[in-house]
Amino acid sequence: MSLRYLLTPLLLLFFCTCVRAQNPTPAPVQASPLAITGATVHVGDGTVIENATLLISDGRIEAVGNDLPLPDGYDRVDANGKDIYPGLIALNSQLGLTEIGAVRATNDQREVGSFNPNARALIAFNTDSQVIPTVRSRGVLLAQASPEGTLVGGRSAIMQLDGWNFEDAAVRADDGVHINWPNRNSYNWQTGELKANEDYAEQVRELESFLEQAVGYCGRAEGDGGNRLLKLEAFCEAVSGTANAYLHADEARNIQSGVLLLKRMGANPVIVGGYQAHLVADFLKREDVPVILGSTQALPAAQDEPIDQPYRNPALLAEAGVDFAISHEGYWQQRNLPFVAGQAVAFGLPYEKAVEAVTLAAARIVGIDANYGSISTGKSATFVIVDGDLLDMRHSIVEKAYIDGRDIDLDNKQAELYRKFSEKYSRQSR
Repeated sequence: MSLRYLLTPLLLLFFCTCVRAQNPTPAPVQASPLAITGATVHVGDGTVIENATLLISDGRIEAVGNDLPLPDGYDRVDANGKDIYPGLIALNSQLGLTEIGAVRATNDQREVGSFNPNARALIAFNTDSQVIPTVRSRGVLLAQASPEGTLVGGRSAIMQLDGWNFEDAAVRADDGVHINWPNRNSYNWQTGELKANEDYAEQVRELESFLEQAVGYCGRAEGDGGNRLLKLEAFCEAVSGTANAYLHADEARNIQSGVLLLKRMGANPVIVGGYQAHLVADFLKREDVPVILGSTQALPAAQDEPIDQPYRNPALLAEAGVDFAISHEGYWQQRNLPFVAGQAVAFGLPYEKAVEAVTLAAARIVGIDANYGSISTGKSATFVIVDGDLLDMRHSIVEKAYIDGRDIDLDNKQAELYRKFSEKYSRQSR
């Protein structure tokens, strides 16, 4: 048998498999104005508008409120009994950077070496990731693609989750550089031993020295004829305060040490993780440092902590008046972001404050709140229509989603598998 006849069925099988695995096509630009009526609108800033009308044209919110006249020529959507929320924003995520954690070739979130501020998550972002549609179906419409690393991981980017490529998905490129404060201790999960990090002081000195070099490089006069150093140049926006310096730290003393160092360098620090941020809440409020809080769905970090400590952390920051957002680490795990916020409600965080923590507060911290994060006149029409409570996994059904006014296809691989096996077992029961 010739090689041609051997390869033909294999190629056909490969082609059919690939076609079936394709993501939904990105939605076209909004063609005609839209009026959505009868819904309860959660604005994102704590305001709730009952029986509201939402008018959208050219991808932006034209008006929102009660008793608005319905203009002629608008398509209409009856959302009576439904709720509308701003599109959720997944901060500190590896969405689009990781596809299968156990397959190294699909991981593009980390570079080799300790100092990589020049690494850009933007250009590594994969809009064809099959994970992204599964996350969209839970109301997450924007994400901060964040690099990982040892001391300086690289620069993150804010992406909307319905694009053909990273260029048209980008909402804000290079929004900040990610710095990982060294851990004072290391835990061996195999032996159960907690050991002091003997290299902690040296790692802090290395980080401080690198930042000082960046400040000196970025502060030199333009056109002085010096060679470009991309690793240092990538820090210039952060040390000038025009981009964020994301400080990954959980311990209270590490948070304080890192903030003071970055402030001395002229940067605007944002705490990422912040497990013990509530212990230094007064310090953070005084220094005007926001927090991207890690997931509430976690175990206590110490044996002498209450079992519900991670669940209560958002409420403690809210009570202290610290500006914060709620995040959920990982990539496919972002589909549970609304439920992480909902869990915080059960432990003292007001409901609308929880909504704000995954919408407007998140947008404000990363600098996109002029266009995203709330349902307000003039902003991007990026929102979801939900049958039920978006923050409650028992009752949340996202029926429609819009990004910049575009009606997004919410189908995904998991929904396809559900339909497939539902059909299989329904046939067997006949």
